[in-house]
Order: sequence, then structure tokens, then C-alpha cells
Amino acid sequence: MTAPALLAGCTQGEPALAGGWVGASSARGHRLRAPLPRAGDGTLRRARVLIVGGGVAGLACARALVAAGIDDVALLELEDQAGGNARGHMLAGMACPLGAHYLPLPGPQAHEVAQLLEALGLSSQRLGRTVYDERHLCHSPQERLFYQGQWHEGLLPPAQDEATRAQYRRFARLVEQARRELGFAMPTHRAAWGPGLARLDAQTFDRWLEAQGLTNPQLRWYLDYCCRDDYGAGSAEVSAWAGLHYFASRHGFHPPGDETAEAEPVLTWPQGNAWLTERMAAALGARIHGGRTVLRVEEGRHQVELLAWNEAAQAPERWVAPQLVLATPLFIAHRLLARPSAALQTAATQLRYAPWLVANLQLKAPLLDRLGAPPAWDNVSYGSQALGYVDALHQSLRPGSGSTLLTAYWALPRAQRGALLQQDWRHWAARVSAELALTHPDLPQQLQRADLMRWGHAMSIPLPGLRSSPALAALQQPQRRLHFAHADLSAYSVFEEAYTQGLRVSCDIRSAG
Repeated sequence: MTAPALLAGCTQGEPALAGGWVGASSARGHRLRAPLPRAGDGTLRRARVLIVGGGVAGLACARALVAAGIDDVALLELEDQAGGNARGHMLAGMACPLGAHYLPLPGPQAHEVAQLLEALGLSSQRLGRTVYDERHLCHSPQERLFYQGQWHEGLLPPAQDEATRAQYRRFARLVEQARRELGFAMPTHRAAWGPGLARLDAQTFDRWLEAQGLTNPQLRWYLDYCCRDDYGAGSAEVSAWAGLHYFASRHGFHPPGDETAEAEPVLTWPQGNAWLTERMAAALGARIHGGRTVLRVEEGRHQVELLAWNEAAQAPERWVAPQLVLATPLFIAHRLLARPSAALQTAATQLRYAPWLVANLQLKAPLLDRLGAPPAWDNVSYGSQALGYVDALHQSLRPGSGSTLLTAYWALPRAQRGALLQQDWRHWAARVSAELALTHPDLPQQLQRADLMRWGHAMSIPLPGLRSSPALAALQQPQRRLHFAHADLSAYSVFEEAYTQGLRVSCDIRSAG
């Protein structure tokens, strides 16, 4: 029986697959396209600081302001719950992610993130060392790759000849040289930005790899996968700065035989990074106003005025505050502002966003496994344009019988954004099932339910020239009343960048009094 036949319930007596779209509401986001309510409509509400957007940056900003004694903060969030790209879901009583699903251990430049993890009880200081709670570190086995008919430990394809090994070693040397000489850093605003990094940012990663003579198919597939996984676009689209930043700002690149090679330690939870945002949001309590679709923002001489739509009451609201933070993607900020600055207009034209599909699949029982490495947390198939799947129950260490849950990730081409919005969820569930059936032929028969999350504008793609953009730099300068806090300003989207962007704005507001 084919996967589409199963999903459609075409076999006599067999029920159709349960499931549907979950998570973010495209109808709310597209309310921006409708005519605005009249300017005087809606209840008037006030706050000292208004924050638009309850993703990682908005939550970080609000949390820092409250900790500093600025208590009169109101955060307006489009969805009913905060979390942005780090929200979670429950399927048949099992927690699973709808977006970001792990956090690498922070490096020395990301000290603010390290402080957050300690505050949340994930780490502690012992004899001058940071020790992480092992319950939250990804349990072993962490990663595996399906390659030439069997599973292999790790995601780097096995080097089966000396030419491949030589290419792996050469790329490792180039990453280490870039790390040592060019000053990569995460968060990226701490990088030693200079001509070397600017030259990398001016060209695609593929072009740079070709210039270095790095043409091995196994290496190139792996590097393309890494770019799609972190940036939502492949090595032919992202800049060489982004491609090297993936390795040089974090864990390096370790070829086979490198005695220092080991899986990068990461923190993960069944619900993914929602574990973090749920706790960040809980500390803010009633300061978070969910179900508010912001429609217009206008900066005045003495205050900023905001018009929102209360989704629960189906009525407009007016808000005013001396300071307002737009913790939204920059293309949204551009649409909201009555008079966007030249820098924001330029940035909005430069940014391109990757659409993502996240599919949580409830299975009747664990899948039959193939030869090689045992089931891991992260499971990827060589040559696939999908990003593989994570086992949402991997952290629970539950025995292998009974219903289980897999979370499959797809970074889609930008041209498929319209299809993602318009096509029925069953179409996408069939595509996901068919892709996974290539590795797990028994998956269609085991599949009980598919809850799908579509992200039309999941993350900013670090295209050539974006990290060097003067417009992004200008938007990060201290502002008078209107501030910008979002990972877009870093040219790509990860937790560390969004979190530190939120803290930066909280400092600017406190400095302005």
C-alpha cells in the first residue's frame, strides 16, 4: 500500500489518517492585509514599555526590564501563547516541538545565554567549572546518518577512500584557520568584523568551496545539509561567512580520525526549545497579552501609539507608551510602522525568509530498524532534501514498546511558500510519510496521526552581503522611542542571537531612562 493511499484512507475498512494544521494562525498574520479599524476605535491602554512579539527576543527584553525594576511592561503576542519559533505541542499526551528543538552549550562569547541557563537551573558552578544537568543534555546516541543501506554514527558521511579523507582534513584546516585569524563569534555582534569576514560575506558558500578545491560529493552534501538545517537554505544560497560561521563560531569541524571529534553537546527536551520559552514567559505572568494582532505603530513626539486587534474579543485596542520594542521579523516591522525609516525600508528589501514544515507523527509502535547504528535522537538520510527527524521521546528513556512520536523537519524552497499555505495538510503529510518510508518502509502502516506546523517565514536566510548590511547595523543603534529586537538583525536565526538582541534593547531602554 502506498503512503498516499494510507493517508487518504483509500483501503476498505481502514480509517483516514487523523491530524491537521496546528500552531500559528496564518489568518491572524494576514489580518495586516485587511482595512484598518477607524483610528479612534478601541479601549485605550497604557504601559511604560510596550513590546510587540513574544518570541525569544521579546521575552528576553521583557524579562530583563522587569528584573531591572521596570515593572510596567506589556508584551503583545499574535498567538495565544508566547514562544515564537520555539513553541511546543502535545500529541496523544506526548510533548513535541513545533520549531526549534535544541540549544548548543553556549561558548565563551554567549555569556548572557550561559547566565540564563544557570538561572533556569540547567547548569551550576563547581570548582570554577560550569556543570550541566545531565537530564537535559541530549542522551546518547545523539546522531546517525542513513548511508548506503545502513545507519552510521554521526552525520558526516563515512570517508571510504583517501580522496574523501583528504577533503575532510582540508576543510577542517580551513575552518580552524578562519576561527583563529578572522574572529568568528556567536553572538555575531562580538565578531572581529573586518575585510576578511566581509570578503566571505560577499560570496556564496558554494563559490568559496569551489575556490578552495573542495568538490567531494560527500563533503558538499554534508555542508549543504548543515546550511539548510541552520539557515533554511543550501550552500548555493547562503554566504560563505554563514557557511563557515556554522563551524568556526561553535564546535569546529572534526574529520574522521580526529581524536578530539565527538558529538557537540546540546540541550534538548521532548517539547524542544519550548522548555526554555515556557519558563521565560511564566516569569512575566499577566504582562503577556496573547491573541493580539498588532496592526499599526506610529511614533509621536512624546509617545508611541499602537493599534491592535484583540482576537478573543474581536475588537480593536489602542495602546500608548513612551518606549516601544518591535521584536518581530523586520518585514513585519516595516509593514506595521506608519513611517518606516530608510534603514528599515532597506533592510526589509534585503531580507529573504525560508518556509519550514514541521510534522509531528504519532506511531503505533517504534519502527523496525535497519542495519548499523541504533536509533538516535537526530536521524538523517544521506542525499535527502528533507532534514530528517528527531525522536521526541528520546530524552524520556522510555522502553521501546507502545505508541511513539517522531518530529520531521523540512526547510522548503521559497517558491513553495504559497503551496504550503494553500494545499491541504494531507498533501504535506503524504509527502513527509513517503520521504520517511524510503528509510523506514513500515512507517505508513504505523502512522496514526500527523499534526503539522507550517512556518511561512521561519527564518532569515543569510544571503551574500546581508551580514555586512549598513541598514542592519543602523537598526541596532540606540533609538529614541522605537527599538528593534529580533534575530533578523544578526542576519540569521538562532536562540543565542535572538536572546542577546532582546537584552541589547533592554539596556538601551534603561540607559534612556
